[in-house]
Amino acid sequence: MEEMAVKRALMRISHEIVEKNKGVDDICIVGILRRGSALAKMITSNIELIEGKTVSCGDIDISHYRDDVSSPDGSPVLNKVSLPFSVQGKKIILVDDVLYTGRTVRAAIEAVFALGRPNSIQLAILVDRGHRELPIRADYVGKSIPTSHSELIEVLLPPYDSEIAVKLLDK
Repeated sequence: MEEMAVKRALMRISHEIVEKNKGVDDICIVGILRRGSALAKMITSNIELIEGKTVSCGDIDISHYRDDVSSPDGSPVLNKVSLPFSVQGKKIILVDDVLYTGRTVRAAIEAVFALGRPNSIQLAILVDRGHRELPIRADYVGKSIPTSHSELIEVLLPPYDSEIAVKLLDK
């Protein structure tokens, strides 16, 4: 996907979020660090243009909620998670770049619940590449790209990269 295709997909996702939620009341956009955060900011800007209202946006670091990270004694390592707003009773839209096994999303859901009880959690993904290991599906998908396990999806976004693009690569 080149820059314009990515921006069109994000604008479509933004419209779908507004439509599905019948506006933006009680919506909070939460980007999963790193590139999910950049996408969350882009979606938030789109929604604010569409609706003319400010939408809460924050980032969440799920690295210590991963089930493949543990302390030397084998127990999970949990660090404090914070957002600049309360999740209590809100509609949380989690945003990430690529949905693959579902483990990152599971960790993000755990991190959100560590902060309170939202009314709902929805998932917006730029690229769904398949190969789930957990029963997770996105509510909003920019593009589904069937891949093999030997392929990689690379999402390029500022401020981490000099361009906006999605590339399919061989390992």
